[in-house]
Amino acid sequence: MPRRTLLVLTALVLALHWLVLQGVPLSWESRAAPNGKVFSTRSVALAPAQPPPSEAAPPAAAQPAEPSPPAAKPRNKPVADRSRPAAAQRDEAPQPPEASETPATDVPPASTDGATATGADGAAEVAAAPADPMAQAPAAAASAHALPASAGAAAGGAEGSAVDITPPGGGTDKSATTAPPPVKLPAPVRLAFEVAGQAKKFDYQARAELLWQHDGAKYEARQEISAFLVGSRTQRSTGMVTDQGLQPERFGDRNRSERAAHFDYAKGRVTFSANTPEAAIGPGVQDRLSVFIQLAGLLAATPDRFVPGTQITLTTVSATAADRWTFTVEAAETLTLPLGNLPTLKLQRLPRRDYDQKAELWLAPSMGYLPVRIKITQANGDFADLKLRSSSAP
Repeated sequence: MPRRTLLVLTALVLALHWLVLQGVPLSWESRAAPNGKVFSTRSVALAPAQPPPSEAAPPAAAQPAEPSPPAAKPRNKPVADRSRPAAAQRDEAPQPPEASETPATDVPPASTDGATATGADGAAEVAAAPADPMAQAPAAAASAHALPASAGAAAGGAEGSAVDITPPGGGTDKSATTAPPPVKLPAPVRLAFEVAGQAKKFDYQARAELLWQHDGAKYEARQEISAFLVGSRTQRSTGMVTDQGLQPERFGDRNRSERAAHFDYAKGRVTFSANTPEAAIGPGVQDRLSVFIQLAGLLAATPDRFVPGTQITLTTVSATAADRWTFTVEAAETLTLPLGNLPTLKLQRLPRRDYDQKAELWLAPSMGYLPVRIKITQANGDFADLKLRSSSAP
């Protein structure tokens, strides 16, 4: 290679090095940093761990032995020590205390109870099962509806746990709290219903059946609602027959899978398989299926007591929570049903919260005050309307 060419190449290499050191970016590099600087550094002054000793202070050996006062906690956030790994500093940082668990009081749930009932379950389960007037709410809203842990005990019941009957005008009927109201249960029967409803603006038709059986000591109530290409939902209540009516022991609600509530009267508690918080129960407690039979027994025993305007309040348990339900007696109506014309007495449960359901019941005196029409309306407008089609022996 000629000497001249070698000198030219050497000069070009030296010039290139000079340009790089001066911070001038090359055409294939990224965009230059502000002010034309490619590299920049930043220094952070670290706060000294302890103030430096005063120059006028005597040596440590000459200081009197006195206990040093506790160091005051710094008010400002300490500067991070960049000389130590960030992970180590995080591990040593104080952690906030864990939030304490507070028992849920009256919330909720939710929301709606499946496709047709509120509770605490969230949105309607249209694709999974037809609307069910007794379906319970999801687990998240459920605990919000749970009664406080101190709400009652099995021994004598507790305030808000028994059946409260309020006559028109306001004052509570004291006999409802001093003595259980009489109950006359209807005879065993199988009721078939036609169902018309709407869920998420989708109209549907379905069939439902309520099977009620008892032998004077034990009872079973079973309701199933099903629709073509949609599926079915089944609720089942079992328990004891007492002088005060029904005493549920287990309530199950099955759609894709089953959730259940278990009643423990010795402890005055109800527990749930869905792992929602347990709730207190007392005399007169019902589940979301037995409550319809119990209402029929209350009205059949003393029909003259339940004039329009009377309110009936009792604890009602779903598969995930417990809540106080109040039904108001309204006027008598004669309904035209698929079964025919029937005189009825209407009861209505109005929503107490924005997400509660509205429930309307029509009870037929000629059938032991069993419901012959049930209409459940959700806060979002979804509804299910069950009308009696036939009645037969179980």
